[in-house]
Amino acid sequence: MYFFNGNEANLMKILVTGAAGFIGSHLTERLHAMGHEVIGLDNFNPYYDVALKRANAAVLKSAGIKIYDLDLRDKNSLTALPEGIEYVFHCAAQPGIASTCSFQDYLTNNLIATHQLVDHLEETTAIKMFVNIGTSSIYGRDVYCDEEQMAKPISNYGVTKLSAEQLVLSRSRIGTLMACSLRLYSVYGSRERPDKMFSQLINCGLQGTVFPLFEGSLQHKRSFTHISDIVDGIVSVINKEKDCNGEVINLGTDKEYSTQDGIQMVEKLLNTSIAIEKKPARCGDQLRTKAVITKAQRLLDYQPTTTLEQGVQEQIDWCKKLQRN
Repeated sequence: MYFFNGNEANLMKILVTGAAGFIGSHLTERLHAMGHEVIGLDNFNPYYDVALKRANAAVLKSAGIKIYDLDLRDKNSLTALPEGIEYVFHCAAQPGIASTCSFQDYLTNNLIATHQLVDHLEETTAIKMFVNIGTSSIYGRDVYCDEEQMAKPISNYGVTKLSAEQLVLSRSRIGTLMACSLRLYSVYGSRERPDKMFSQLINCGLQGTVFPLFEGSLQHKRSFTHISDIVDGIVSVINKEKDCNGEVINLGTDKEYSTQDGIQMVEKLLNTSIAIEKKPARCGDQLRTKAVITKAQRLLDYQPTTTLEQGVQEQIDWCKKLQRN
């Protein structure tokens, strides 16, 4: 975990894109708590209920964090960003493998938006570090590898996230930008998107509704990683810019769980049984994603500590609070 040492010289003006989303909102809060001046940006994409993102943004604004309602795909809108940005954490993306999203959605939100952001920053300010938030979906169908493994994405999401990642790293290679990319593994916790597995499981358990289980996914395996551990890893890049420049780094837990393990954990903590409705298999779904985090441990001193039971309980508590409100 990164500990801020209180030295004013280390305080920076930091931009977080996708700041009203799941990962972005937690990251923005942490950076603010560390003493940095944090600026958030989000286009409030209606991929899921915008009211949830507005609620996240309201929490950030109540802490005094400025949130810009901007779309990175609109190059002209970027001129509204303040001057003097020193660090960027780029979380904004079109997520998931939903059938409702077109290739154009993934292309413009993931690749074109990243290209325009990087170009704007290179033209307007001197960035100390650009941290791209990537995904283990880049690796492909069956993932248990280090960062040297050839990428073989099987979804439009994975393809466009890989392209965006390589675009950012290309600027590092030619020396116009200090940059790295963090590939995240199966993040869960409070504020998780409603279409994600634990969100759906918990809501089904609380409301007594049926959980949609995609054919063949019961034995799919994941490195379910709690949001607190992920944010620990992300902020650990700060002050390690030279070591991280040009690098791809996996962030996740090295523990592995099946979908069945996840279902059983939610049932245990809610003391209930969840009814299952089988759905056709999803195109682009990965069979296994187990994180190899040797590089993160070496470069970032990264040590995820949250157990699956602790993490799911945190998310359950948050869901219950959300329902009461």
